[in-house]
Amino acid sequence: MIEAQVLVIGAGPAGLAAAIEASRAGLAVTVVEQRETIGGAIYRQAVLGAPATYQPPAVRARWRRLVHDFAGCGITVRHGSVFLGIDGDGLAIVENRGTGHVEPVAAKAVIIAVGAIEKVLPRPGWNKAGVSTVGGLQIMMKETGRAPEGRILLAGSGPLLIAVAAQMARLGNAPVAVVEAGDPFRHPLTGGGLLAYPTLLAEALFYLKDVWLRGIPWLRATTVAGIEAGADGLVATLHDYTGTERRVAVDRIGLHDGIRPNDFGLSTPPGTSPVVVTAGDCREALGAVAAEADGRRAALSVIRLLQQREEVGTTAALRRERNAQGLLSELFAPVSARPLLSGLTDDTVLCRCENRTVGDLKALCGKEDPLSGREVKHNGRFAMGACQGRFCAENTARLMAELRQDAPAPSAVDLTGRRWPIRPVPIGALVCASDDTSKQE
Repeated sequence: MIEAQVLVIGAGPAGLAAAIEASRAGLAVTVVEQRETIGGAIYRQAVLGAPATYQPPAVRARWRRLVHDFAGCGITVRHGSVFLGIDGDGLAIVENRGTGHVEPVAAKAVIIAVGAIEKVLPRPGWNKAGVSTVGGLQIMMKETGRAPEGRILLAGSGPLLIAVAAQMARLGNAPVAVVEAGDPFRHPLTGGGLLAYPTLLAEALFYLKDVWLRGIPWLRATTVAGIEAGADGLVATLHDYTGTERRVAVDRIGLHDGIRPNDFGLSTPPGTSPVVVTAGDCREALGAVAAEADGRRAALSVIRLLQQREEVGTTAALRRERNAQGLLSELFAPVSARPLLSGLTDDTVLCRCENRTVGDLKALCGKEDPLSGREVKHNGRFAMGACQGRFCAENTARLMAELRQDAPAPSAVDLTGRRWPIRPVPIGALVCASDDTSKQE
């Protein structure tokens, strides 16, 4: 049995900030991290001595400060371990990927800081080999210090597209184009609002400068309408806001349609034991700066409960970052109306894990007695794959609402549920846990 006063899940900016704050208050802290290094996605560390990824000075400075403070606290980190949930006895359950065993952890408080999930809207052909998320391409670059090879198209919406394009260019393989559904240049007044956030504006200009200097086409107010297999790779069909169509031959395509909180699985009702608190992008996706502030907020709330201290206000920093992200959302809002999922062809894949299509869901929703989200999951295997609905549940729920407008609109949680384990775990790991417990007794 592992014991800790505070168990922090995730070693990204929110988890590290929470662990530092709790440790400085005198609490025994253990951090559970699925990777062998700390930093999360935003501060993902290179492997095998690869060079660090090209990032703005402010980002590098934040990371140096954070890792310095964390190292100074002497906090225990359990690497290669995955949080599965909390069992009926109030024990946190962790799968040790190194030993293949499930380990119970007795903690008075659990801070869940597992970050955000990248959103990708389904398009015809988005499940083809060679199509991935932009975030996945960026993580690969951060780990290896190399740009993805071949002709790369980045498409979707948001500032991440520009950042990854600049990083690819610095590593020697600029993308053939960046396809952006929005058009920030249409909102000069909103863009002027970024002057109130000089650090954020400096980061944006840092990446935009490279995109401009290296002549990377930035196709604004344009979307990828479909992806097909070509003679020597993939062919993306692009539509701009005027209805003009063009086709681009590439080797790989990275898609990105924003991020959302990674809040799947575990419910956090008040008054439970242990105390469960969410922090950072898994609570509200606002970026790395806000994640740190929210990690401190979560830790202070735990400290207040465990040590009967007075509540300390920490919302000002979060409000500021929320306002900044609101400006970015306006700047990058798609120019054309978001297309209805029900307008996609029936063979368009919704659930990549189980290869379930728009047509499969239409057949389920066309039954005389409407199925609930839970029934759609069990009867159609939507949200039943390895990702447990992290990528498809939101789109599936949205399509269900479009198909059954006379019924209450389902939510992603109707498909995913809130229960443990919150991610797949080998049965063998549970058997080993049972055997180990019997030996100790």
